[in-house]
Amino acid sequence: MAKKGSIEKNKRRQKLAAQYTEKRKRLKDIAHDQKLSAEERFAAHMKLAQLPRNSAPNRVRNRCEVTGRPRGYYRKLRMCRNQLRELASRGLIPGMVKSSW
Repeated sequence: MAKKGSIEKNKRRQKLAAQYTEKRKRLKDIAHDQKLSAEERFAAHMKLAQLPRNSAPNRVRNRCEVTGRPRGYYRKLRMCRNQLRELASRGLIPGMVKSSW
């Protein structure tokens, strides 16, 4: 089980990223538009830099839904490899069987 503080911090980051998505997209579109003047694009870059760091979507970490573990994460199942193996062994994941030969 991951530290509760780490899990909560990640939840705050997810909330901030969702909150600032539209604003970030608009500023990035302005900053990358070659038709605008250099001053306008630079101003958009500066406004983008003034947004909270944790509002960037790449600061959100994928974590296991069951334990909060940040590594060995399977996106499709939204859980870490340890819990995937455990639940598959118990037969709790439909269609998944632990192999043996």
